[in-house]
Amino acid sequence: MKIIVTGSLGNISQPLTATLIAQGHQVTVISSDSKKQTAIEALGAAAAIGSIADVNFLTNTFKGADVVYAMIPLSFTEPDLGAYMHRMAQNYAEALKEAGIKRIVVMSGWAADLVKAENVEHLFDGLDASITIMRPGSFYTNFYQSIGLIKGKGFLGKFLTLRYSGLWALLTGKTGLLMGNYGGDDRIVFVSPKDIADAVAEELLLQPKEKTIRYVGSEEMTCNEAAKIIGSAVGKPWLKWVLLSDKEMLQGLKMAKLPEKLAEILVEMQAAMHIGKTLENFHRSQPKMGKVKLSDFAKEFAAVYHQK
Repeated sequence: MKIIVTGSLGNISQPLTATLIAQGHQVTVISSDSKKQTAIEALGAAAAIGSIADVNFLTNTFKGADVVYAMIPLSFTEPDLGAYMHRMAQNYAEALKEAGIKRIVVMSGWAADLVKAENVEHLFDGLDASITIMRPGSFYTNFYQSIGLIKGKGFLGKFLTLRYSGLWALLTGKTGLLMGNYGGDDRIVFVSPKDIADAVAEELLLQPKEKTIRYVGSEEMTCNEAAKIIGSAVGKPWLKWVLLSDKEMLQGLKMAKLPEKLAEILVEMQAAMHIGKTLENFHRSQPKMGKVKLSDFAKEFAAVYHQK
């Protein structure tokens, strides 16, 4: 099959591309970074260098493909994250329609349907195609963003910011506390990008007659349980994840100089996680959990942590 993979060589797209190549598919990877071309080709894929903001580029790249995996990279510099997500989704929808693509797998998030400003899934509804929406939980790899903070570096006033895959958490590196307006004993589904890549690879080869939604997770636990696993791996077993109010979280994000609309969306997303709405939807779908557990990832995390 001729498959288009977006997302360059990111946490999901790189293992996804490797899997698809190993299966014998003809893969083209879209990247906005020309420096990634050599690495893409080294995997055995073709590189299409351009921006998803360019509808003509997308259309020309999509033409002749059997299936497209579409994801929108998050931007924390956009003043309005919701408007940005809608623009990029509309670009995809237009290009997919013009190129006549009949099978599409779209990367979304497990809180997307609960946050109006972020939900762009409906923009793909008008396409004459078989569509699957992927809704993964919170990525393990987001913990990498906390390394400097766990070590007590990079303070910004009282609060420190941690990019959390479309979410933000607050972390005080000096006391070893993860903070956010979800946390403590809130139960969260965490997921390995490798498990997401495997799930996407499966979906790309299917042809459901109706639009489908697939939730993806690797392990469910409380935030404090996750913090203890990560903390123990780096010699800080006392690491805790403290629950803040929505107001405190919003204040922290504003102190980090995030655009106001972006901060409000992130607080809304995390609030949905705190009250259990995301977990409720996840359980309702009864997904099969992935193979990679947080304790497995923690070993990789510790190796990177001690190198920094």
